[in-house]
Amino acid sequence: MANDINAATAPKTAIFQMRINPEIKLQVEEIYARCGLTLTDAINIFIQQSINAEGLPFVVTQNTKEALKEQAIGRLMLDLKKGENDLDNGNALPIEEVCKRFGITL
Repeated sequence: MANDINAATAPKTAIFQMRINPEIKLQVEEIYARCGLTLTDAINIFIQQSINAEGLPFVVTQNTKEALKEQAIGRLMLDLKKGENDLDNGNALPIEEVCKRFGITL
């Protein structure tokens, strides 16, 4: 399966349905509306991040918020170090490729 598909801009021809408690749906719609998103937008973002991560785009755990924050910082630091090493070794992607992967228009 191609990883260069962008959930935000790809043609939408398939239908996805799910059942959800109406109160929970309303609550989550209000949360996303404060971010300027619809529930559909948020689900498409989740799907795109799943494609990017080739799995769940977050860690599923019963850890505390503080433990999750520490884990996220640790992963971020590893990613930053990898990026720094890629730059040092001439392996960095051109900015145009980075923008294409994240659906950013220059």
